[in-house]
Amino acid sequence: MVSQVVIDARVSGLIGRFYEAAADDTLWTGIAAEISDTLESTSAVLKLHGADDDIRVLEHTDNLRVADREQSWAENWHRQDLWVERSARFGVGRIVTDHDLVSPSEQRGSGFYQEWLRALDIFHMVGAVFPGSDGALGVLGIHRPERAGAYADADRHKVSILLPHLQRAFWLGGQFAKAAAHRALAAETLSRIDAAVFAVDARCRIVSANARAEALLRAGIPLFSERGRLRLADGALDQCMTRQVRACVQTAQGHAAAIGAALTISRAERLPLTMIVAPLPPSGLSGPAATARPLALVMVRDPEASTLATDCLRDLFGFTRMEAIIAADLAGGLSLDAVAKRRGIGGATVRSHLKRILTKTGTHRQAQAVALIARSVAGLDKNCAFLP
Repeated sequence: MVSQVVIDARVSGLIGRFYEAAADDTLWTGIAAEISDTLESTSAVLKLHGADDDIRVLEHTDNLRVADREQSWAENWHRQDLWVERSARFGVGRIVTDHDLVSPSEQRGSGFYQEWLRALDIFHMVGAVFPGSDGALGVLGIHRPERAGAYADADRHKVSILLPHLQRAFWLGGQFAKAAAHRALAAETLSRIDAAVFAVDARCRIVSANARAEALLRAGIPLFSERGRLRLADGALDQCMTRQVRACVQTAQGHAAAIGAALTISRAERLPLTMIVAPLPPSGLSGPAATARPLALVMVRDPEASTLATDCLRDLFGFTRMEAIIAADLAGGLSLDAVAKRRGIGGATVRSHLKRILTKTGTHRQAQAVALIARSVAGLDKNCAFLP
C-alpha cells in the first residue's frame, strides 16, 4: 500500500509537470504515463473533441498506441467514445467513473466495449471532460482492467485535485501558443517589410533592428550608430528625430504627445531617405519585434535599395531572367538609360525588354508596369537583396 505522503508527492509533482508542459508542449510527452501511475492504473489519455468530429489525441500511454493500419479504426472509436458522450451529459468538469455513466451489463453489450475497450484490456474509468480551447471539449480518461477493481472515492479525490491544474495548464498553453504565433508573425513581418525598422528607447538607443536596418547602418551615411544610439549625420535632422522619438515613447507610455512630421534625409547625388517615427507600446512579449517597455519605432525607406526578388518576379509574370532584372531596376526608380548603363547593354535592348514586360504584365505604359511591379509581393520575398 502506497503511503499518503508518497501519493501527495506524486500528485504535487504531476501538477508541476502540467505547468512545465504549458510552457513547453514537448513536455506533455510521458505525462499520461505519470497520470496512470499516480492513479495506480494501466492507461490514460488526454484528448480534445472539437466540432465536426475533430478529435485530437494529445497524449496517451504506450499501451493505447495502435498500428498504422488500425488508425482509422481507432479514430472511429475515439469519435464514438461512449464515456465522453455520457460525461458531457453528466456535467462538464465533474469527476466521473464508468459506474456513473453506464451499467456493467450495458457496457459489456456495447460496441464501444466489444470492439474497442476489450481489445485494449480496459473496463473501468475515472476522469472528466472540461472546457478546452476554441470550443473543444478536453478529455481526461484514466483506465484499468476489470480484474483491477472499480475506482473509489479516493481516486475521485486525486483526480479532483489534478483536474483544475490540468485545465489551467491547457489554457496557459493556448495563451503561450498565441503569444508565440504573434512573436513569429512580428519577426517574419519585420524580416520581409520593405523598410529599415529600428526599435529605440527615449535616448535613441537601438533595442532591436531588422536586417534592412542593419544593412543601412553598415552603409554609415547619412544614418549611423554611435555607442549604440541611432544618429543622423545632419545635426538639425538628428535633433528633430530625437524629439520625435521622445514624443513617441511618451505616447507609448500612455501620455499623448505631439509626435511631429516625417523626415526627408538628403544624400549627395542620390535620392533621399524618408523616415517616420511611431509609438511602440509594451507588448509583454519577447523576441525581435516585441518589448516589455514603451519604445519608438523608427522606419526608414530607401528608394534606391534593391528590394524586389527577381525569382519571384519571374514566377509572378513569366519574365525571363533579364526581364526580371530590368523590371526590378525600373521599379527601383532607374531610367531606361540608367538601366542600360548599369547592366552594360544598349538602350534599344532595354526598350525591347520593356515592351515584353508591358505585354507580360498586361499594362500599356511604363508607369503602370513600374507601379504594378514595385507594389507586388516580390518586395516581400525573404530571399531578395536589399543593398543600400
